[in-house]
Amino acid sequence: MKPETRIGYGWDSHEFKRGIPLKIGGLTLPHSKGLGGHSDGDVLLHAITDALLGAVAAPDIGSLFSPSDPRWKGADSALFLAEALKRVNAAGYGVVNVDSALILAAPKIGPHAVAIRTHVAELLGIPSDCVGVKAKTPEGMGTDDAAIAHVVVLLETKTAKRTTGKVRK
Repeated sequence: MKPETRIGYGWDSHEFKRGIPLKIGGLTLPHSKGLGGHSDGDVLLHAITDALLGAVAAPDIGSLFSPSDPRWKGADSALFLAEALKRVNAAGYGVVNVDSALILAAPKIGPHAVAIRTHVAELLGIPSDCVGVKAKTPEGMGTDDAAIAHVVVLLETKTAKRTTGKVRK
């Protein structure tokens, strides 16, 4: 018998580079540098993807979307998230909530947090009040040239009864 709930953890990091747009949570944010990576470098969507995959014991993002595969060069990270969601659904689970912490010196995430939460919630098919987005500065730890994302997700079987008594579909 499979458990009613599962928790997944994911993290990602990318170095800032000039000449590319900054993508976080599927949105393009104003900044002088973007995050380098084989795909669009979206640390938040990458971390969410890995958390979802880990929760259902699926291969990680690097195994499914190898950085050495030219198909994924510049790819929209929402594609990776969609594949992770398909695997979550195939395993019989749905996303309950996501909590994230972004660690970066700039830009400030506060002015964009609501838009990021809303967009991530849309991508996941959950209410925006089920997506947490926090930002922290590295406080002189020598990581001013990178962004890091840590994410936890909670999954629930599609037939599990919620505290409201409703069945999730």
